[in-house]
Amino acid sequence: MKFVIVLVWAFILLFPMLGIEGGRFVWDRVLKVMAVITAAGMLVLIYHYFLKGLSFRPKTFDASTKYRPPRKLLIGLGLAGVLALPWIADNYTCDIAINVLIYISLGLGLNIVIGLAGLLDLGYIAFYAVGAYTYALLNTNFGVPFWLALPVGCVISAGVGAFIGYPTLKMRGDYLAIVTLGFGEIIRIVLNNWDSVTKGPNGILGIKAPGLFYPVVENGSIAFAHLYLKNLIWMYYLILAIAVLIMLAVYRLNTSRIGRAWMAVREDETAAELTGIHTTRMKLYAYMLGAIFAGFAGAFFAAKVRYVNPSSFIFLESALVLCIVVLGGMGSIRGIIIGAVAIIVLPEMFRGLALYRMAAFGGAMTAMMVFRPEGLLPAKRKAQEVEMERKTANIS
Repeated sequence: MKFVIVLVWAFILLFPMLGIEGGRFVWDRVLKVMAVITAAGMLVLIYHYFLKGLSFRPKTFDASTKYRPPRKLLIGLGLAGVLALPWIADNYTCDIAINVLIYISLGLGLNIVIGLAGLLDLGYIAFYAVGAYTYALLNTNFGVPFWLALPVGCVISAGVGAFIGYPTLKMRGDYLAIVTLGFGEIIRIVLNNWDSVTKGPNGILGIKAPGLFYPVVENGSIAFAHLYLKNLIWMYYLILAIAVLIMLAVYRLNTSRIGRAWMAVREDETAAELTGIHTTRMKLYAYMLGAIFAGFAGAFFAAKVRYVNPSSFIFLESALVLCIVVLGGMGSIRGIIIGAVAIIVLPEMFRGLALYRMAAFGGAMTAMMVFRPEGLLPAKRKAQEVEMERKTANIS
């Protein structure tokens, strides 16, 4: 009965979009939609009642005897592929890869706030906007280069993170989410209405790309020439370096005393405070560090596009980064990478489907949350928690 209800619900949800065109019914398309939904439902039923829980591994299989490539070899091959990508791919693919790396940086920053500290932040994209606008204003008004504006943007983003984080220290759950959402919208509206500084909805044009000085020999003497990194290949390597630095920083934080303190606050704030952890300070650290990483990504975004506008920092962007963290697996660096690739690349793969693109994308995300609620590659502790909750629900 539940199966029939789900099929009817899915058909009602998709019928107005896929079965009506120009005010009339397209019956052949309706039949195709019904066939696809029914086939998908039958696959779910087969999995749930016949395949789930079955083991296809021989009983004599010994996991210890299975060959596993050395971890350093896999990392080396992956790094070689990432470094070679812009030379073997076209500009379109390279641009998508740059966007993936930007969202990986944002996801890793939000992972500190949500995945480690357990603070639901729905206004995280505001720090991204602060980093972008800091570089845009410093560069267009004072001629500050990217490399000098980058640390300034990170410091200002950290200050904004502390400013937003301090009033929310006593809030939890839904209340915290609503307050952070409100702060994120406040910053966007300020950027949209402060015409004398941010140019309002018109945005800021004329932002210069990052540059490098390199030595050249002229008339027997050494001089320094300046090169703007406008090419997509150079921009790719720049954001790759930023993303790798953020990964290393998050990895070190995960295994540090601060990271363990964040996990304690996430599990039980009261118990963590009783054990001597300064929960107020730990929360502020989480907000500030997450904001710093978003500031890095925001400054790069402004340098790449060379134009910033408040419409680039709407709530939907915060929701997208949150989806990356949840889909990939909270607390997991590998999960954030896979989640960003899935969220950014899947819609591009489905672009040829036109109207069906977002339906296919939403269906893929829904299936992932049904079959892998802990995420694609969750942290071990988080996976154990989800598995325990699932067992408890089945018992009850």
